Amino acid sequence: MGSSAPVSKSTTPTVASARHHLLNTDGFSHPRENAATLLTTSFAVAAGICALIPALHLLACLAGGAGLLTGGYAQMISATTAERFVNVCAMVVSGLGLLFGLAHGGLY
Repeated sequence: MGSSAPVSKSTTPTVASARHHLLNTDGFSHPRENAATLLTTSFAVAAGICALIPALHLLACLAGGAGLLTGGYAQMISATTAERFVNVCAMVVSGLGLLFGLAHGGLY
């Protein structure tokens, strides 16, 4: 029988776990994908807030449309399930913001 070397149980965090991000569930860094997801979420928040105020229908339409476009791109390049989940939620809010903006007066 061969002897096996003892396995050391280090308590120091590795580089991947030290830089763990909420969207990087696979342990790797995805700066471009995370930035696209953050941009989509920002547009969704802006579109959602502007959709609640009828006087801001133009901003709701623009932010909603931009959120849908950036969300589509972010969805195509996403690397983890968490990024895809946030992208889809943000795209739904962006779409609702666009639709409410169109209902309140549209792009004019």
